[in-house]
This record gives sequence, structure tokens and C-alpha cells, in this order.
Amino acid sequence: MYQQMIFVNLATDDIAAAKEFFTALGFTINPQFSTDDCACVVISDTIVTMLLSKERYADFTDKEIADSTKTSETLICLSAESREKVDELVEKAVAAGGTVTGRTQDHGHMYGRAFDDLDGHTWEVMWMDPAAVQG
Repeated sequence: MYQQMIFVNLATDDIAAAKEFFTALGFTINPQFSTDDCACVVISDTIVTMLLSKERYADFTDKEIADSTKTSETLICLSAESREKVDELVEKAVAAGGTVTGRTQDHGHMYGRAFDDLDGHTWEVMWMDPAAVQG
């Protein structure tokens, strides 16, 4: 069965610092698709983040590149297997230099928190009770 993938492309000011940040979260760098101006961060078998220098990112768009420390250009949401895993990933992000953003969302059957990475991109981490999802 074909597994569709998602590649999230993000501009970064510092490839080396971004690689260090995301590996501190427990993700891996795929060297086959990484160069001096981009890093391929493997989040799961079907989710990959391409961290691109702003110069390389500009090769893919004619639009102005957002300053993600001042403008929200995207909200990226990752699922987590438990409430504890939500907290664990956010705490790793903060320890690696990220910042907590927004408020903790606790609705009993759904729990989420968010952090901004070193470039200001917002990453939400969310857990949902499987029983609630099944109805």
C-alpha cells in the first residue's frame, strides 16, 4: 500500500544550529538529502522536514520569505502517543533553545502544547484519547 509522505520545507538562518536543535528533540538527519544549505530531518517514516537556508528556500518561491519570529507563516502539528510524550517533546525543545508558545490545551480527551523552534516556526504537539477518536 502506498504511504503518502509530507515534506515540510522551512527557511532557517543557521543550518547547523537547526540540525542540532532537531536532533536534540530525538529526530534524525538524513545525510543523503542534506547539504551545506539544507538539512533533511526525519520525523517519522512519512514526515520529513527540509530545513533550508533562506538563499536555498528562495529557489522555490518568488514570494517574500516570512520572518517567522514576527509573523506566523504556519502551525505544524505533530501527534504524540500520550500526554507525557507531549510534555517530553516540548521540554526537549525548550532545553535545546526553543520557547514555549501559546497556552496548554487540556480538554480531557485531547491535550496539546506548542513551542517555537530557533527560527520562530511554531510546532504544536497534540495527544488525543484513541477512544474519543473512535467515537
